[in-house]
Parts: sequence; C-alpha cells; structure tokens
Amino acid sequence: MSDRLTTDFWVSAYLNRLRLANIPVFVTSKGDLTAGVVMVKLNTLDGQAVAYQRSFDLMTGTRAWVVLSDGAERDVDDAIAKQRSFDPDLWVIEVEDKLGRHLLDEDGLA
Repeated sequence: MSDRLTTDFWVSAYLNRLRLANIPVFVTSKGDLTAGVVMVKLNTLDGQAVAYQRSFDLMTGTRAWVVLSDGAERDVDDAIAKQRSFDPDLWVIEVEDKLGRHLLDEDGLA
C-alpha cells in the first residue's frame, strides 16, 4: 500500500480547512482522483490573483508551493488554462480572500 495520500483525499482536507477558517473556496476543475496535480488560484477580489503549484526540489527531496503566475486575474486564468491544456488531470481550486489567505503554508499543507 502506498504511503501517499490520494489527490481526492488531500483536496477534501484542504477544502475542509479553508471552510473552517471561513475562507470561500471552489473546485473549478476536478482532475484525476488518485494522482492528479493540484493548482490553487488565490483570488483577492480586487482584479488580482496568484496561481500556486507544487514543486519538487530534487536536491532536498522536499515539496513546496511555488507561484506559477501572479498579477491580473485574467492573466492568471490564462496561465491556468495553458497548464490545463497540457494536463487534463489537473485539479484547480479557487480560494477567494481579500486578505490573501490560502493556508498553503500551514502544517500538513505546506
């Protein structure tokens, strides 16, 4: 049995944590339940957004959330659409928070 969490399980836990913090969140694209890649779009509701994706550091063996795109929401949406054209199994989660909270830096999510 694998010691990795399925994507569906991780997404469910992430959505739960955001909802407990009263941060609106939506799954805008559902990917592969087992091994789909997750992208998080943070919409600050002022016309700006940031898209985060997981990156693997080959030197340290750690995973970290890195910025894929940052700026006007339309530009961020275009970057996400481009990634989706390469990876149809991509999950896209949209977090809406004026304060810029996404919780990706918290224990269990970082």
